[in-house]
Amino acid sequence: MNNKSKLSRRKFILNSSIGISGAIIAPTILKSCAPGSAPSDKIHIAHIGVGSQGQAELKNYWIPLETSYSVATCDPFQQRREASAYHINNQNKERGRKAPKCKSYLHFEEVLEREDIDAVTIVTPDHWHVPLAIHTARAGKHVMLAKPLGLSYRNFKILEKELASNKVHFHYATQQRAQGHMKVGIEMIKEGVIGEIEKVDVWSPGKNDVPNPVCNEVPVPDDFDFDKWTGPAPLNSYCPDRVTNNSSWFQYDYSIGFLGGWGAHPLDIMIWGLNDKLSGKYTCEGTGKYWAPGGMYNNILSWNVNLKYDSGIKVHFVSTDMAYETKMMDHRTKHEGNGTTFYGSKGWLSLSRDSVESNNPEVQAKLQALQSDANSFGQMFVDVIKGNITETNPVDEAILSDCISHMGDIAIRTARKITWDPIKGEIENDVEANQLFNREMRKPYIV
Repeated sequence: MNNKSKLSRRKFILNSSIGISGAIIAPTILKSCAPGSAPSDKIHIAHIGVGSQGQAELKNYWIPLETSYSVATCDPFQQRREASAYHINNQNKERGRKAPKCKSYLHFEEVLEREDIDAVTIVTPDHWHVPLAIHTARAGKHVMLAKPLGLSYRNFKILEKELASNKVHFHYATQQRAQGHMKVGIEMIKEGVIGEIEKVDVWSPGKNDVPNPVCNEVPVPDDFDFDKWTGPAPLNSYCPDRVTNNSSWFQYDYSIGFLGGWGAHPLDIMIWGLNDKLSGKYTCEGTGKYWAPGGMYNNILSWNVNLKYDSGIKVHFVSTDMAYETKMMDHRTKHEGNGTTFYGSKGWLSLSRDSVESNNPEVQAKLQALQSDANSFGQMFVDVIKGNITETNPVDEAILSDCISHMGDIAIRTARKITWDPIKGEIENDVEANQLFNREMRKPYIV
């Protein structure tokens, strides 16, 4: 195919699903223009970050799908990227699928240069989330991004701009939005089944039950690119314990811990149900505890945060240990380690990943009967790309929920009450606090 005279596959898909104004239009059968490939209506997906979580998503979201092909894996760990590509190819062979060969890459830039790739899933450590999403959007490819968003508000806004400018879709990987009881529960909230919402309780795990390791520096293995893994974060000494999942979650250079990493899930449910009432200015204050000094982990692991919105809604956001201490789950018969409870003028409704409860028997009966499987989440993204449905996990709502996590972190670190103004994109009258929400990026890994 002559690229100068005909649309590339990527541009064809963009034009098929998004109009000039960015509105979704009717889906179109897509034909692959990739050299050597057969015509296909399948979406071609690349996977950046194929550690334990990335591999789990491959297994549950992507490999079972008949509507997409996984054609690239990318990771600084050679074994991970090659093993994942091998597994994808082997699964296609066993199923008799005439799929394009999945190739592995160290450099994400090479992945984004491929014209046949339509969309990218990003499942890396937190500090790489938004920078990679920005590069992906600039390459004109749709983005499915692991939660939480990241570390710098200015980058959130750059991402928002690049998504719009390049007319690509965004899919925040808060998979609970694919669960049946969540969908119907949020519809009930929006329809006013429990009345006008007055307050919301939110809780999530604060840490994993692991020790706080000390880093004893050793040479970087030949099959691992530590500089690439570090990317825009400060370059620290290398040891195997520094680059585990737990270490990427609990070191401040790479994340704000489970305030964002786990908190993103129940906070996202709250934003999903109350977007219009939680998009304004709010105050935030709270207390928290850190990992004991001496090891690498230095993030907040237990928190008790209160927010008050100009709309009048009050939000109490805590770690699971504090949920027990403050008796936040006493209204429930099942004490689940994560959840969002909406309190309205006509009752309450509490949504968790594996359970739902309400003081309205009809509401509870209806929600408990629904399927709670989230494995359709990959298909949701494909449907968004093809224009079959509108965006289900949009970037503006991702920003709203992630800012709450950061405000909690900043209020605890500064030990003072702060006021976040989302219109101005700043914490009012507090230079120090604002600096905590805009991290410097290490060159050359800048956006």
